[in-house]
Amino acid sequence: MKSPFVKGIYDGIPIALGYLPVSFGFGILAIRSGLSVLAAISISVTNLTSAGQVAGVAVIAAGGSYLEMALTQLVINIRYALMGISLSQKLGSSFRTPQRLLTAYGITDEIFAVASAQPGLISAAYLAGLIVIAFFGWTLGTVLGAAAGQILPELITNAMGIVLYAMFLAIVLPAAKKSKGILLAALLAAGCSVLFRYGFPAVSSGFAVIICAVAAAAAGALLFPVPEEQEASAT
Repeated sequence: MKSPFVKGIYDGIPIALGYLPVSFGFGILAIRSGLSVLAAISISVTNLTSAGQVAGVAVIAAGGSYLEMALTQLVINIRYALMGISLSQKLGSSFRTPQRLLTAYGITDEIFAVASAQPGLISAAYLAGLIVIAFFGWTLGTVLGAAAGQILPELITNAMGIVLYAMFLAIVLPAAKKSKGILLAALLAAGCSVLFRYGFPAVSSGFAVIICAVAAAAAGALLFPVPEEQEASAT
């Protein structure tokens, strides 16, 4: 019998391995954007959000304001608050408020999925194991990517930078095949982004992300609302 912490680490190994190439790409992207190795690592240590980190680096590189950064992160990462509320229903009685605050730091899409799939209630030790190994994989990949970004030729680093975008496509495409609403939202977001990039270059990248995300989500919700019976079954 494994202890809950060891079981959490064991279950989180695939997450950590999946994070390695993605965070490697982030490390390269951060260096290409003008950040130092220490800055890239610090971002990954204090944030576990691939999309949020990529958007944040874009805001930093563009010289955006703190307000722009805050709003960008709010729009991109608001889903983690919803995941945390949902996951709180599976926490065992051993969870105390300090433990809730600490483990909230490590809630990601993958950790939420694995933790939610566990039968019965989960302990603080199990969730800590999941977060620790995932954190290690994400941070290690960033360290390696940032170091490689300073050593490898620009041609190679440019090619490696596509890893992040490949991950985003891998997340969106399967869901888009099953849902017209998700497909529409993804296409609208992409089209909106292109419009701002070439039609309104004066709009900063951070605010462009905010506008595109909100507009695409609103259009998807209005045109393809989730049926009430599906909402009830999901809860």
